[in-house]
This record gives sequence, structure tokens and C-alpha cells, in this order.
Amino acid sequence: MSDHPVLFLPGPTEVEPELRELMAAPLVGHRSQGFVAVVQDVCRQLAPLFATAAHAAFETCPATALMEAAIRNLVPPGGTTLHLCNGAFSERWSRIAADCGRTPENLTAPWGQANTAAAVAERLQRGPLPAAVCITHNETSTGVLQPLAALAAAVRKHAPDALVLADVVTSLAGAELQFDAWGLDCAFAGTQKCLALPPGLTVYALSERALQRAATVPARGFLFDFVRAVPETTAGKPLATPCVPLVLTLQRQLQRIAREGLAARVARHRAMQQAASAWATAHDIRPFVDDAGARSPTVSCFHASGRDVKQMAERASNAGFKIDQGYGDLKGRTFRIGHMGDHTVARLQQCLQALL
Repeated sequence: MSDHPVLFLPGPTEVEPELRELMAAPLVGHRSQGFVAVVQDVCRQLAPLFATAAHAAFETCPATALMEAAIRNLVPPGGTTLHLCNGAFSERWSRIAADCGRTPENLTAPWGQANTAAAVAERLQRGPLPAAVCITHNETSTGVLQPLAALAAAVRKHAPDALVLADVVTSLAGAELQFDAWGLDCAFAGTQKCLALPPGLTVYALSERALQRAATVPARGFLFDFVRAVPETTAGKPLATPCVPLVLTLQRQLQRIAREGLAARVARHRAMQQAASAWATAHDIRPFVDDAGARSPTVSCFHASGRDVKQMAERASNAGFKIDQGYGDLKGRTFRIGHMGDHTVARLQQCLQALL
């Protein structure tokens, strides 16, 4: 039995002891030669994680800050954004665009379903064309994995000047992601999800054409100005003091991920999703996502199916695990299990066996 509740939340997720211990190491100066080299190394290691030969960097902030930074850097004031909405976090990005003085438009699929490339193509063919299309790869509130490659291809074909911006918060290092091959321009994720670290950093990739677009957009701000932040960070000198312990721990975790192999890591996440689905089927619990092909490999969402979700969560807690009781309007009517990061099928099954 662990000395703390083992987190099977959709984030933050469980952090392995080796990494927790590293967080307690003595501080070093963030401008010291050694730490500058660490930052440079982290940026180098992030590039293959995103599968990009373009720019990869990080900021000390939650991923929501990169949602806002992407809008402020890559869409001119008053410019239009098209948001592929199918849950709470894709809708949040649209609200952020409006609050930043842009003009958002939502192309909405029902919660529990994915957006389709055909719908995107139809909308873009009608015009007018947006400056950017914002896609949430893995909708954490419902456990839907969007067909990001196909959606991005539709944008590239029908609106070639539009930038493709992707929230990969709960997919990076847990589901397949090909930044360059899929034609993405910006993608970002927090450390507390599939990277299995404490919250506090957001990692991101940026295409060269996105960086060039940013240089033409006024009032980008200071800390999250891509034009300044990307070259400074990749050179080892972030614009402001980063969370030093977490950067050191991210360096170690990226090394651990490389040893496991990204393909093997993605396969392990898919195996956990299959184990969760098999458990639900065995107990007559219906997945919130009907289309098996659209079910997230990192977050499983299930209908309560007549069961008391609060009671299930209490059983999990008594057994030393923590699950989620549903997000927003779905609270109590669904429950979510975050099987991401460094979890294994065996540990997931221990949690599942405790629920009923």
C-alpha cells in the first residue's frame, strides 16, 4: 500500500518516487553554466517528443497560459479563430480567444464525439477563412481523441494560410503525435499529464512559419512573446526565472521516456485504455464515447450506469486510489479514470478492482 492516494485522475497524475526525490534536490542558479546546459538539453529532448525538427521550448506556467499565448502571438487583434469544440477544454480555448479581443467561431460536435475532417472541409470551403484553427487533440473532459492528423490535413488543404494550433495536453507522450508530418504550427502540454511530473511547466513546439507570423502580430506581451522567448529559451536562458527543480526533473523524465521508447510508451497507454474498456464491459458500464476508435488512450470516461459515483470514489480511496467523479455538467453522471504517465496495466487493474 502506498503512503499516499495513488492518482488515477485525468491530471495531475502519479509521480514516481525517483522523480519526487529529485524535486527536493538543492537549488542551483538559473543562470549558472550548468543550468543553462540543462535548459538547452531539455529543449533538445523535447523536439523528438513532438516529432519536430522545428522549435521546442517550455515555460513555467499552466497549459492554459499557452492557450492564451498562442492566440496573442499567432492571431492579429480582431482576427478570426475557428475552434473545433467537443468538450469543456476546447470551449475554454474559444472563450480565451474572445477575451483576447479576437473573433472566435465554434465548429461543434456533441460531447462524447469527435469533430470530422469532412465538417472542417465544408466550413472552410464556405469561408471566410480564419487566421488559425484551434484543435484539442484529446478532450480531457470526455475522453475523446480527435483525429488530429485528418483535421490538420483538411485545414492545410482548404485554408493553407491558416495556422493549425493544437492542445495536446493529455496526448503528448501518451498518444501518437507527429508535429511536422501532420502540419501543425503550435502544440503544447503541461507536465502533470502524460509526462507524469508535478504541474508547473508547459512544453510546446512551434513551426517556423508560426514564429514568422508572430513577428507580424502586435502587442504579444512580454513573458510569452514567442519571438523573444523561443530563441532565448532554446539558448538556455528563459526570459524569467523558471521552476528550477521541475526543469531538472523534466530533464530526467525525458531521459526515462527515451529509454522506454516513445512507441512503447504509446502502446502501454493504449493497453491501459483497452484494460479499462474491458473492465467496463464486464460490469455493464457504458463508455461515454460510443465510437471505440475515438476513445482516448489516456483518459477513460464512463457513464455512471446506475451506480453511485461518489460511493465508487470512496471505495477507490479506501483502497488507496483516487479517481475523478466527472467534469462540470457531467459530474456524478460520469466518472473518469486517468491512466497516463508512468502507470501500468497491472496498477490500473488494482484500481479498477477496488471500484465495485
